[in-house]
Amino acid sequence: MRTLDVLRPIGKFLLPLLVSLILLVALWYGFLQLYPQVGLVGKTPGEVWTYLVTGPNADGARRVIFEEMRITLRDATVGFAAGMGGALVVAALFVGVPALSAAFMPVATLLRSVPLVVLTPIIVLVFGRGTLGVAVMAAIVVFFPALVMIMTGLQTAPRQAMELVAAYGGSRWTALRMVAVPAALPSVFAAARVSVPGALIGALLGEWLGSGTGLGAGLIRAIPTFQYNRLWASIALVTVVSVFAYAVVGVLENLILARFAPERGRDR
Repeated sequence: MRTLDVLRPIGKFLLPLLVSLILLVALWYGFLQLYPQVGLVGKTPGEVWTYLVTGPNADGARRVIFEEMRITLRDATVGFAAGMGGALVVAALFVGVPALSAAFMPVATLLRSVPLVVLTPIIVLVFGRGTLGVAVMAAIVVFFPALVMIMTGLQTAPRQAMELVAAYGGSRWTALRMVAVPAALPSVFAAARVSVPGALIGALLGEWLGSGTGLGAGLIRAIPTFQYNRLWASIALVTVVSVFAYAVVGVLENLILARFAPERGRDR
């Protein structure tokens, strides 16, 4: 029975995701049918499948795209870890020391409003064109939305529980660790789910404008060389990987919430 209680929310999470993928493929076909003027530029899912799997040159195509995807995943993973870790630490500091939040949150909001494309030359100049520069761009995309969501979760901790810790002599940081952080787990995982595709987008942008490697650079190189099969295959692969990573985070969320916050897990 306990196993069923764990698997039920996971199934409820994954089923809509599968339906979304099917709907996405249908929209892909529908778009190409609705706009036939796309012509040779547009490639159907069947043509992408032939290019990557069953075509005569599929092995070479997969080797190139998967190698570029490996670089992008590395950059996005480093950026995601740095962005989420930084957001957790800064959110805890802002909630634990409200004066810091009052002083620096407006600055963070201002920086968030600046387009990343504008910041790219500065990031490249400071951190270089390698993995570090791309990871910093991915981390920036992850950091700001995650910071707001995690702060909201920490601030909604049960006041009575926080006061109980204080009544027994616990410090504000003890209350934060024992009460606020566990209460904020749903917000942390929601931030992680939102940040997974954001990290990929940041990595692609960094590779395009900075490093010149990975799938981000491959996408741009495919356009002027008329490699439209490669272009659509790369876009499809990024989409599938993004959905898969989103699903992995969602499954972990349901498993952990079922262990530490079963009532929240059943609500999903």
